[in-house]
Amino acid sequence: MSILSGKKILLGVTAGIAAYKTAHLVRLFVKLGAQVKVVMTPAAKDFVTPLTLSTLSKNPVYSTFFEKGEEDNEEWNSHVDLGLWADYMLIAPATANTLSKMANGVCDNLLLATYLSAKCKVYFAPAMDLDMYQHPATKHSIQKLQSFGNVFIPPASGELASGLVGEGRMEEPENIVSFIENEIVKGLPLYNKKVLITAGPTYEAIDPVRFIGNHSSGKMGFELAKKAANLGANVYLITGNTNEKVSNSLIKRIDVVSAEEMYNEVHQYFGTVDIAILSAAVADYKPKEVAENKIKKACDTMTIELVKTHDILASLGKIKTNQFLVGFALETNNELENAIVKLKKKNLDLIVLNSLQDKGAGFKKDTNKVTIIDKLENISEFSLKSKAEVAEDIFNVILNKILCVK
Repeated sequence: MSILSGKKILLGVTAGIAAYKTAHLVRLFVKLGAQVKVVMTPAAKDFVTPLTLSTLSKNPVYSTFFEKGEEDNEEWNSHVDLGLWADYMLIAPATANTLSKMANGVCDNLLLATYLSAKCKVYFAPAMDLDMYQHPATKHSIQKLQSFGNVFIPPASGELASGLVGEGRMEEPENIVSFIENEIVKGLPLYNKKVLITAGPTYEAIDPVRFIGNHSSGKMGFELAKKAANLGANVYLITGNTNEKVSNSLIKRIDVVSAEEMYNEVHQYFGTVDIAILSAAVADYKPKEVAENKIKKACDTMTIELVKTHDILASLGKIKTNQFLVGFALETNNELENAIVKLKKKNLDLIVLNSLQDKGAGFKKDTNKVTIIDKLENISEFSLKSKAEVAEDIFNVILNKILCVK
């Protein structure tokens, strides 16, 4: 999953030969899960048709302030609404003419009015002939736009429409998308941070067929991993058996089965991470002996001797240095007291308490109701929410704690 998934992108297209590339650009954004709207200058329609971009974006294309409706009723295209709608605006290709107008506040078409109304980050990808790109006036426009906070996507070198060879080609659509993705990630609060998350159940073998397990679905851990990645972190997701899926280049998934396997994987990565959130439902006990063959049903009763598994969370609490360590506590009685004991005993920075007594919380649910307690025993209670929203609440608390420490 791309960082652009679910984002609203406003693409401004101006009158340059590179406008033909915008069809592919729109297609790439849509494939990554973004919503796309297109605003064209009137002259841009000589290079690529609104019908093409409308079909690919699945949205109307805008180029004038008024649209003729039935019986000549004019419909207003609000540049303000378009500017407020977008999470990101991209002007590609950006001609020398449009760059100059943007830099000097000229507002003689819908695209320029929308640019001046936009509250979001604006990216621009110039496209023009070599001499035009090298002209001091163009360089001045680019520098001025950057001083406003706009982000410059440098053109590529190569053969130009005039036949000259040099800088001025609009960067290829794939490279533009990658550039924007990288720029967004760099501005996120967990950029260059590493986060370890455990999820799901562990299964402790009795024989080759049977095991001791629990009802954890892994939903909470996977939502935490998605949120961490969306905040720019590189995520190590160590998970037990689950049907949950995740697709994000910032998430490395490591599948395990038993508590022992999870213990080993967690300790392999823990020393390199900044934040560790252990939300997995790890078995507390495992059979002392595992039968090599399937146990036959020979008696009315059977006794299995159990031994403790490694306490992964406690082991991390003993060796942590600068890591921010978060644990989970699923309780059925004396919830708050038990959670605080676990917080102190295991040397955690935060503990996330959820109770099976709360309707809609617990295993296999899409919702959860949590209470977050820090090491000073400050308590934050949250209402029943989707697990995606709970993950956001948890990271909001973590970020607040980390920023306060700094």
